[in-house]
Amino acid sequence: MKGLGLLRTVIGGFAAYELLKLMKAGSKQVLRPPGASDEDEFLALCTRCGKCNQACPYKSINMGTSNMGLGLGTPFIDARESPCWLCEDFPCVEACPTTALSGIEKRSDVNMGVAIIDKDTCIAYKGIRCEVCYRECPLIDEAIKLDIYLKPDDNIHAIFGPVIDPEKCVGCGICVHKCVVENPVAIKIQPREAGGLL
Repeated sequence: MKGLGLLRTVIGGFAAYELLKLMKAGSKQVLRPPGASDEDEFLALCTRCGKCNQACPYKSINMGTSNMGLGLGTPFIDARESPCWLCEDFPCVEACPTTALSGIEKRSDVNMGVAIIDKDTCIAYKGIRCEVCYRECPLIDEAIKLDIYLKPDDNIHAIFGPVIDPEKCVGCGICVHKCVVENPVAIKIQPREAGGLL
């Protein structure tokens, strides 16, 4: 009988562990505001007070819903809808009563994630001159540059392909918001700790 009880405890513990992993995974898929600590620490430090949401002048910060598992009530950004506009004074960080959002003094301190371009979807790589993500980037010629070369098998037309520097990109999502390609957009942000793309 004792062996059966131990087996139930082990199985129950394993199930709880897997459920916790699943609940944490839901929150790791989202783009956090500037200054967010590592996800596990962020979830522990964030009081779900909504002060960062209220402080954002662009209304870019949303509060997590039940599909975010342990991230319920925590702040996140939907870059396609409204990205982080990298305010000079970072009011969201200033408003945070804990250190869940902290350590940001200038734009280059931000580390929300990194942009990734889908060359199969991006019209610039198909030979249509676009440059929208490049021109709108607040870190133009640092986080995003243009790779200009002749279109293969065409001695007249050039490709102006956007290229992301993952060391410089802060993951603000302005490029995603401004992308002219719809369903799916040609550029996405991989949140710093995400297993997937947004």
